[in-house]
Amino acid sequence: MNSKPISILTLLLGLLFLSHAGMAQQGYVKPKLTNSESWSLVLVPDPQTYVKYDRNVGILNLMTSWIRENVDSLNTQFVLCTGDLVEQNDLLNPDTKAANQNSKQQWTNTSEAFRKLDNRVPYVLATGNHDYGHVSAEYRSTQFDKYFSAEQNGFNAKALREIGPALNGNSTAVNAVFEFETPHPKKLLVIVLEFAPRNEVLDWALKTLNQAKYENHDVILLTHTYLDRNSNHIKKEGYKIEDANYGAAVFEKLVKPSKNIRMVFSGHIGAPDDFEGHIGFRQDKNAAGKTVTQMTFNAQAMGGGWFGNGGDGWLRYLEFLPDGKTVKVKTFSPLFAISPATQNLAYKKEKNQEFEFSLD
Repeated sequence: MNSKPISILTLLLGLLFLSHAGMAQQGYVKPKLTNSESWSLVLVPDPQTYVKYDRNVGILNLMTSWIRENVDSLNTQFVLCTGDLVEQNDLLNPDTKAANQNSKQQWTNTSEAFRKLDNRVPYVLATGNHDYGHVSAEYRSTQFDKYFSAEQNGFNAKALREIGPALNGNSTAVNAVFEFETPHPKKLLVIVLEFAPRNEVLDWALKTLNQAKYENHDVILLTHTYLDRNSNHIKKEGYKIEDANYGAAVFEKLVKPSKNIRMVFSGHIGAPDDFEGHIGFRQDKNAAGKTVTQMTFNAQAMGGGWFGNGGDGWLRYLEFLPDGKTVKVKTFSPLFAISPATQNLAYKKEKNQEFEFSLD
């Protein structure tokens, strides 16, 4: 006697579920350019928590796979990563709580994820405090050059123009300059600097950018530590390394006196499951009176805090419109986007997560 009502209830529930799923899927729009003549860059935040646990590595691989698959549709010219490529640079015995991958495994995890982009799109990676010393910048030594080299990605090799001062007597690509010509066209330099760069490195960077051959280039500076969560330049941090310049000093010694640095990207900061603690944004004038846009973007403690999933797959893509001035920023997660059940979560819509700014 009860079979008919149960069947009707089941049918109604099924229709409700299908309607909800259809609405969620219908509301999702795959990332695309707002102008077919635009180009983009992709900003990948600190990967360290993705690679310190074997359970999280797949998320980083998903992110770089998504970047590779969308290079053409987003006209992506290059990819930037804000540093802390690993959680511990030189640790053999992880405690299984803070990490269950040793440093060799962590470096391998990061390297293999970014290798998905080889010969598809160039990528420039900053080094962070966790990429030096034993666990976190106890001294200036990094394994970066063992796991990343310009020749492994033909696009990187083609773009590489300058290599900075040696580190501990060894040549290193942690300080380097890459040149890109955008479709508009406009020549760009990306200069990447080591964590809390030494005075020698800042002197080299300013001298290099002031060369006559680069006077008509716009420059993007990529470095790990720069802004705090209140968008102030970081003045000092408590690391053991000496001869270290943090955000305020980098601005005064390099960004402000440079005539052609137009954008600065960094990472480093974070707070458990609090996106406000992962981001910063400000604009200042340089010595030439040009506006310098400075953006800090990280996500490492989203998705469960310091011991969570590594950052919920969040990245940013920046669309540069053909007017040469307008830049549109979107914060997007390929992790949430991959399933219709979570696609409604794939974009961060807050005004400090999806916005635009102008280059003068």
